Amino acid sequence: MKAKDVMSKKPEFLPPTATLKEAARQMNTHDYGFIPVGENDRLIGAVTDRDIVIRAVAEGKDPAKTTLRDVMSKGIHFCFESDDIEKVAQQMEQLQIRRLVVLNKDKRLTGIISLGDIATKCHNPSLSAELTDAVSQE
Repeated sequence: MKAKDVMSKKPEFLPPTATLKEAARQMNTHDYGFIPVGENDRLIGAVTDRDIVIRAVAEGKDPAKTTLRDVMSKGIHFCFESDDIEKVAQQMEQLQIRRLVVLNKDKRLTGIISLGDIATKCHNPSLSAELTDAVSQE
């Protein structure tokens, strides 16, 4: 099974100038907790719902004025559509992350793969359990 068989398709991204309020609204509308951040046709980082809470709200920052650039994790971890799901899971384990951006051979964003995607679409309970345990460790 390949990453493209498991990933969530039609991902959206926001520019680093978008506000936290805009990001939260988009997360709420589409029911996800992760948004890639792109600028000048390149992915430059990502923001999670946790980033918004820990790096902004808990610090007293105004969600209507604070930009994604202010709280995003810089850099982006990715895999390719053609990568085997076992390789993707291993990468997520090593990095201890819950989501990876999926790129095509032209390095264009085509999807996002999450722990939930692997758990519900892979039909491999041992892979899912191993990945969840590895990523959940501190």
